[in-house]
Amino acid sequence: MNCADAAVVDLFRQLQPISLAEVLATAELQIRTDRKYLLRPQELPGLLAAADEMLVLDIDGRRAFRYESVYFDTAGLLSYQQAARGRRRRFKVRTRSYLDSGQCALEVKTVGGRDETVKDRLDYPIAERASLNEAGLAFVAQRVALPDGGRELAPALTTTYLRSTLVDPADGSRLTIDADLVCAHPAGSRAGLDGHLVVESKSAGPPTAMDRLLWRQGIRPARISKYCVGLAALDPTLPANRWNRTLRRYFHWQPCRTAVHRG
Repeated sequence: MNCADAAVVDLFRQLQPISLAEVLATAELQIRTDRKYLLRPQELPGLLAAADEMLVLDIDGRRAFRYESVYFDTAGLLSYQQAARGRRRRFKVRTRSYLDSGQCALEVKTVGGRDETVKDRLDYPIAERASLNEAGLAFVAQRVALPDGGRELAPALTTTYLRSTLVDPADGSRLTIDADLVCAHPAGSRAGLDGHLVVESKSAGPPTAMDRLLWRQGIRPARISKYCVGLAALDPTLPANRWNRTLRRYFHWQPCRTAVHRG
């Protein structure tokens, strides 16, 4: 963790705590609307000063947690291509590991016609997080129609970051703040989001108080998917018009003129 990230973590000690059980009871939000923002660390104190009614997830005195996500896709990158082309119905398959506790879950996220995200989770052995076992394949096949039951799915990107979670008990919304994002390709290349935090509001639908506060400050939602932006940053041959502004501004990305349209 760099000095800027450490300073961000220290800010959360000013807020009142909430336990994981209380978070799940108050704001599990398996069906939700997400809005994402990219903030500089120096913009966070002002945001938290206005969030005095929000509670911060605290587990054994820890308020920032190391996450690792392994994203799976087909050889033709069907999951990526659906998102890149703006398909209204799309999917994402990943394992999400909580490195501090040693817990892991397999997650299937689907997006419906109203842009609502539905996330289904299955407890998963952390030692197998970079592969899909038989139970995992069956879980995916029940939620996404893929050739051969999804057996073609393989790791396409791994992301790591440090996450803190805030909860607004008044409306059951959540705000996550991710620092030190690093995206790694299976071939070994890496890209990081230096100098910015990924802030995401999660609600049952309507904009939250924090959304409205950010808008008043002139901070608008950013088009970013950790998987898609990370993969495009590492492979400029991929079609990425959907995230062009984010990639150019935050990842120093330049498109390849001979982009390959797979799938």
